[in-house]
Amino acid sequence: MSPPPLRPALLAWYDANARDLPWRVRPQHHAAGVRADPYRVWLSEVMLQQTTVPHATPYFLKFLARWPTVTDLASAPDADVMAAWAGLGYYARARNLLACARAVANDHASVFPDTEEGLRALPGLGPYTAAAVAAIAFDRPANVVDGNVERVMARLFAAEQPLPEAKPELKRLAAALVRDDRPGDWAQALMDLGATVCRPKQPLCDRCPVAAHCAALATGAPETYPRRIAKAERPHRYGVAYVLTRGDEVALVRRPPKGLLGGMLALPTSEWRAERWSDGEALSAAPADAAWRGVGEVEHGFTHFTLTLQLLRAEGDAPDVIWSPRRDLDALPSVFLKAARAGLTNLL
Repeated sequence: MSPPPLRPALLAWYDANARDLPWRVRPQHHAAGVRADPYRVWLSEVMLQQTTVPHATPYFLKFLARWPTVTDLASAPDADVMAAWAGLGYYARARNLLACARAVANDHASVFPDTEEGLRALPGLGPYTAAAVAAIAFDRPANVVDGNVERVMARLFAAEQPLPEAKPELKRLAAALVRDDRPGDWAQALMDLGATVCRPKQPLCDRCPVAAHCAALATGAPETYPRRIAKAERPHRYGVAYVLTRGDEVALVRRPPKGLLGGMLALPTSEWRAERWSDGEALSAAPADAAWRGVGEVEHGFTHFTLTLQLLRAEGDAPDVIWSPRRDLDALPSVFLKAARAGLTNLL
């Protein structure tokens, strides 16, 4: 398979079928000299890590409305940004987002570096995001490889090595296709192909502009690529979440800055461990001496483990908590929002 016939076919398809995304400059405008805003590209790429476009887009638009420039974001209070991020998960990304914005504002006069190397030097900005911003915002010939591109490469070349061990080889295969000509459009074309045609399940091979070059399609089973090793079952943990109310207010705490959901507002909880909590243990870990009642439990899945939270609810007061009106609970991370909603509903 040679790059020359593959690239024109995919770029022509992208010109006609590019997704309309709020951070993107459409190919015809790009051809006329319009460049993507590096701030928008960077913000979207950080949000899209571990998140789908439909889920991330409303967050992107809200962030942009509230903090339209990197200078605005850099000056935002940490708590405001963390609250606005709630629901996107992987909260270390929000802390990295602020660190990067402040570095751009303070050390680069609010102008993003225009090279992959310069972008890599920013705090919290890893190899993938640096390559994506360099290619999409600055049209640098960077090798942009996300999960969609890995899947496209695995199928084009019928790569037999399973993921995740295959990642370096798939990145090497993608690098061989990068050229100085339209590198930003090329990166986005591969992403769009993987997202809309070369899908994880039931790929639409009859609509693929590069099907003639696809070694996996030639095998008759393109959906079996990329090869994967069966995932180990995630461990399960148990905890107790305490829904303490004072009239229309709910008691919250701020989690430690480091670790899972670091720096986020949360319901008070016990530690999370491998064994269930007995009634006595649950009461001894409660944040206040109150008439606690069981109100069910909720399940939640994290990347590396699953969690059952037993819910206890009481009316009362407690020291060292943050009282929040019920209407503001939507800013909680999803696991605590789920627990709060269940705990507040089950006694009504």
